Amino acid sequence: MGNQQNPDISYTQNRELSWLNFNERVLDEAADEQVPLYERLKFVAIFTNNLDEFFMIRVGSLFDLTLLKKENRDNKSLLTAKEQLDKIFAAAEKLYTKRDIVFAAIEEQLCTANIERLKMNQLTTDEQSEMEKYFENYIAPLLSPQIIDFQHPFPHLSNQLLHIAVLLKHNRKVTLGIIPVPVSLPKLIFLPGEKTRYILVSEIMLAFVAKIFDMYSVIDKSVICVTRNADISPDDEASEVGEDYLHHVKKTLKKRLRLEPVRLEMETMGDSLMITYLCNRLHIDPTQIYKTKTPISLSYVFSLGDKFTYQQQQDLQYKKFKPSPFCEVDVNTRMLDYVLHKDVLLTFPYQNFDLFLRLIKEAAYDEKVVSIKITIYRMGNHKAKLMNYLIIAAEMGKEVTVVMEVRARFDEQNNMNWAENLSEAGCNILYGFKGYKIHSKICLITRYEAEKVQYITQIGTGNYNAQTAAIYTDLALITANQEIGKDAVTFFKNMCIANLNGNYDTLLVAPVNLKQQIVELIGQEMHKAQLGKKSGILLKMNSLTDRDLIEQLVLAAQAGVKIKLIVRGICCLLPNVLGKTENITVISIVGRFLEHSRIFCFGVGVNMRMYISSADLMTRNTEHRVEIACPIFDKQVKQKIYATLKIMLMDNVKGRQLQNDGTYRKRMGHAKRIDSQQYFIDSFSALLVAANKL
Repeated sequence: MGNQQNPDISYTQNRELSWLNFNERVLDEAADEQVPLYERLKFVAIFTNNLDEFFMIRVGSLFDLTLLKKENRDNKSLLTAKEQLDKIFAAAEKLYTKRDIVFAAIEEQLCTANIERLKMNQLTTDEQSEMEKYFENYIAPLLSPQIIDFQHPFPHLSNQLLHIAVLLKHNRKVTLGIIPVPVSLPKLIFLPGEKTRYILVSEIMLAFVAKIFDMYSVIDKSVICVTRNADISPDDEASEVGEDYLHHVKKTLKKRLRLEPVRLEMETMGDSLMITYLCNRLHIDPTQIYKTKTPISLSYVFSLGDKFTYQQQQDLQYKKFKPSPFCEVDVNTRMLDYVLHKDVLLTFPYQNFDLFLRLIKEAAYDEKVVSIKITIYRMGNHKAKLMNYLIIAAEMGKEVTVVMEVRARFDEQNNMNWAENLSEAGCNILYGFKGYKIHSKICLITRYEAEKVQYITQIGTGNYNAQTAAIYTDLALITANQEIGKDAVTFFKNMCIANLNGNYDTLLVAPVNLKQQIVELIGQEMHKAQLGKKSGILLKMNSLTDRDLIEQLVLAAQAGVKIKLIVRGICCLLPNVLGKTENITVISIVGRFLEHSRIFCFGVGVNMRMYISSADLMTRNTEHRVEIACPIFDKQVKQKIYATLKIMLMDNVKGRQLQNDGTYRKRMGHAKRIDSQQYFIDSFSALLVAANKL
């Protein structure tokens, strides 16, 4: 599909630079005066976490590509890996500068709200003495300082761990000292008083570093942090014959800590004398070094709110939102019984994740349920109720099959722990395919009643994770449609026998037929437009990068199909390019919740075909992952989903419109301010109030 040898890049952009634009929109939320102050601080921390992962994964993979003999060019920008890295480093440097400005402005406003991060020289004399005692009693005994000389080689600086680097002088000889910041130490120390005042532990260490290297003169000092390439895929590694798969993944995780550096961050106000020395030792270019006035690690931010007074909580945070515990199924009616006659749609985070757990709990104790089968990608913490219900179901004699993707990046260890616990409880555990992550979100409950088989299928756009269900916008369909159920049976059978090439009647399954079917659905709309009939395409997703699907959308637009895209993150398709994509509109919504649902609509009116999916339209999802898109047959459910999309398309508060140069602008045109996420909060809250009055 498309001309991959000589692609037209007039209407496409590089995915990495598009991602950086997305992360800048996250930072823009931190700069937005309409966002509560503490939430703005958290957006800076989210921006930082995003950037950390971007360097580990995306920048890491580009470095790998530079090592190949064959030159690889991106098919959306025709840039080589080296050229992409150069543009990334330049763009990231601007983002660091912007972050420093935004962070400083937030901290200045926090001071007026009696919340203050302090430097050592801002403490009183008595407080400085207390910090010195704290350093001597609680920090110094844990430290492992090292100087670098002939007898002491440069140490390995672990990925994403803070270190104190000190340039030292003794007898006219200059050397470097390194101190890892112990992970066992708290991130910050709160100071007594009515105000919320705190100092970072790394700041305390920096202040008393001369006590550690007492025989040297300190020339320069800084908090530093190395980011290493973490783009390891277990299936890309040669595994030993007969090696246990979980053990193989564990070995792979250990390698993450030792891979090559891709970035060095330094907390410094100006030029540091250590830069040249560190570049040589870490084998990185000065363009990979980022100087920051903002603390390198902002993980402490998320616990600050625990110290807030009631008034500070009211003034500085989002108004508390309680997800609705209700759905169309009455609390006195079993969900299993209701779904056998009518589809149910759950909308997270506006509805409580416990509504789905209610279904699984009922199934665990229902004597007519014979099996529960489910795919797990990102699970959540050790208190996950879902896993406990699955264990209960197994103990109640049901066949419980869990397709566990232990390669969910950065959640591997947690998933491995759950896999072992479930296996011990008698559940059947499958680990998926070599080369293909199982990213689909599907649960199949099988019942026997009056010698009749009943399939109840739940298919969603998000993970079975109560934590993310509270902050991600996702959809979950629960249906007793037997055609969908039969496809679900086929899906799990194929997962069990490692068959990627099954046949499905209603479900779109990657890598089997999802991409092919979407191309056909786009083609049908293009054909309608060519005949002068009504046509339209409306797609919502996290990212759009698949070159083939981009080409098909452009052809459809050129044929006259009006195409509306809601793409939160990466969008490699540029709209409104003259003669190419004038019929395409792209908006992005970045707000309080992370927009995560994937919804695909083809056609207009009653004949519109709608799917919800686990898949973004990225090549990794359409060709290298196991994904599912599920048709919406129920008219009322379809109307509900479409109504939410129409509200999102009107969002002029959080919505930004993509321009043909890759930049985003605030959306204009509506006299009334419409914040789609707040609209849904208010709508579900109103339903909750009404229910409580009954």
